[in-house]
Amino acid sequence: MDKIREYLKNPWIMAAAGFVVGALFGLIVLGWGLFPVTYINATPANLRDDLKVDYLSMAIDSYAKAPDTALAIQRWKSLGPDAGKVMNSLQSSASQLTPDEIAAFKAAVNAQVTTPGATVVPTTSATPTTTKGSSSLAILLGVLCLLLLVIGGALAYILLIRNRRVKGEPPPAQQAQELSKAAERTSYPAQGQEPPIAQFMTTYMAGDDLYDDSFSIDSPSGEFLGECGVGISDTIGVGDPKKVTAFEVWLFDKNDIQTITQVVMSTHAFNDPTIRQKLESKGEPVLGEPGKKILLETATLQLQARIVDMTYGQGALPANSFFERLTLELAVWPKAAQPAAPTV
Repeated sequence: MDKIREYLKNPWIMAAAGFVVGALFGLIVLGWGLFPVTYINATPANLRDDLKVDYLSMAIDSYAKAPDTALAIQRWKSLGPDAGKVMNSLQSSASQLTPDEIAAFKAAVNAQVTTPGATVVPTTSATPTTTKGSSSLAILLGVLCLLLLVIGGALAYILLIRNRRVKGEPPPAQQAQELSKAAERTSYPAQGQEPPIAQFMTTYMAGDDLYDDSFSIDSPSGEFLGECGVGISDTIGVGDPKKVTAFEVWLFDKNDIQTITQVVMSTHAFNDPTIRQKLESKGEPVLGEPGKKILLETATLQLQARIVDMTYGQGALPANSFFERLTLELAVWPKAAQPAAPTV
């Protein structure tokens, strides 16, 4: 799960995935589904070789019964540049046509035919005709070009605008990882407590709009027990980067039927009745304060989240309404072990 989220944060991987999805959508949905290529009133030149022979045979038979030189020439030209080969194939096959009928048709179209196997060169050049299916193909190509333009614009926005930063400065997500590594972890045995079976540090920095950290919880023997993590819960204002006003801290227990969630809120969000009421549906609201501890309990697990450090962003929005940085320490114990009670 963590690796998938890491990949999704990579703009080049997202660009490649977008190209593949766009190509599949264009081919399957547009090309085969909504705008399939259809051929209407196609000429005999598009037939299989054996059907071309049948067509020429019927044309000769029709001319023998009702001589019409103009119609005969039209039917001959409709076979395209392969008309001579078709005539040779007809003469070599066991046809019900008489030699006189074939000779009369050839005289009508002013064709010079040699022995079977030779090339027939009609004096009247055959002109290939177009089909109405080309209009549908043009529509399909237009839609695909529009789709590619939309995808290209989205990629340009992601690569050139959304991720714009000072040259040489690492992205916010990378800076956050360095802060997490540098943060001092709590030594619970030194405080007279049982050491946790899992202990993680996670940091959010403004600009990391895809922030969503999750961690696997395993027993000392390697057995999977559950997962925990922190992600963006709500934002305030408009524009990029996002102004995060609340985070979700969650705990999943494989032996429990539900995921427990608490929402760490900015001072402005916590004191705003409308925002607080909206976020209460996601989990118990908690006012974000440095050093504050939050306790989540499931059937067999306990998680203590400690706010190691936090700062608010500055701008036109209300004071203390969105986070510039937030570092949380997550420690997990089995339900039997009791971590320290959270501070208020």
